[in-house]
Amino acid sequence: MMTKTNLSDGTPVFCLRKPEAKMLDHHVDGYLQNGISINDNAVVFDVGANVGVFGLRAIQKAKNVNAYCFEPIPDIFSVLKKNAEEYGDGRIHVYEIGVSDKLTNASFTYFPNTPALSTLHPEQWDEDPAAFSRAVKGTMKNPPEGMKWMKLIPPFFSGIIAHFLVRGKKQVECKLVPLSNVIEEEKISQIDLLKIDCEGAEWAVLKGIKENDWPKIKSLVIEVHDIDGRLESVRQLLKEKGFTKLHTESEVGLENTGMFNIFALR
Repeated sequence: MMTKTNLSDGTPVFCLRKPEAKMLDHHVDGYLQNGISINDNAVVFDVGANVGVFGLRAIQKAKNVNAYCFEPIPDIFSVLKKNAEEYGDGRIHVYEIGVSDKLTNASFTYFPNTPALSTLHPEQWDEDPAAFSRAVKGTMKNPPEGMKWMKLIPPFFSGIIAHFLVRGKKQVECKLVPLSNVIEEEKISQIDLLKIDCEGAEWAVLKGIKENDWPKIKSLVIEVHDIDGRLESVRQLLKEKGFTKLHTESEVGLENTGMFNIFALR
C-alpha cells in the first residue's frame, strides 16, 4: 500500500514502508563517497532504483541532473513512477524493467514486508538463511537518522525480525533488458555515474554492457554479493574496462554479510 513520509531533511517521498524509505536514504550517503560525486549536467543510471530515493537525491545534488531509474517489481515501480511524476521535475526517467545480460522474462521473489530485498536470486538467502538475520542485526547497529531507537533492540531479536520481513513473499514475472539496449534506444552518449544495487544480479548487469558502451561510463558504485568469488571477478572486469581507481568496503554493520560496495573511477 503506497504511503508518504518525509526524509531526514524534510524531503517528501512516496514509499511502501516508511522505515525502508529512510533506510534507502541512509544508503545514498554510503554511495556518494570515495570519489563518487554528482555534478552539474550529470547523467545518472540507477539499476535497482526501488521507489526512487537515490534518483530524487541525485537531481538535488547539482543542476540539470538526469536520472534514469530501473525497477522491475510492479508494486515498487508504481511508487517510483509516482515520485518521478510528483518530485522529478521531468528529470527522473523511469523504466519498469530489470537489467540483465539478455532480453528475457524472469520470475522475481517479492517481499511485501521489505520490498528493497526483492530479488531475482532468492537462493542467496536460502543457501545461508542466517545471512539475512546478520544483515538485520547489522542494520540495527547502524540505523539511519530518525531510527536510532533500533539500537535499543536486543540483537537476539534480529532473527525474529528477519522472519517477519520475509513472510508473505510472492513470485512476480518481470521483463529483463540489457543496459546497452537502453543506452542505444535513449541515445545516451555518457553515463557519469552508474549505480547498481539489484540484490545479487549485479554480474548479469555488467555483462549486459557492450564493449563500445563501456567508455561512456565514467564512474560506478556497485553492491556486490560475494558468492563464488564474484567480488574479485567484478574488480577484475572493471580493471579491464579502464577503471584504475577501485575501492572496496563493507557498510558499517554489514561486515559479516558477504555484501560489499565497489567504487570505481577512471
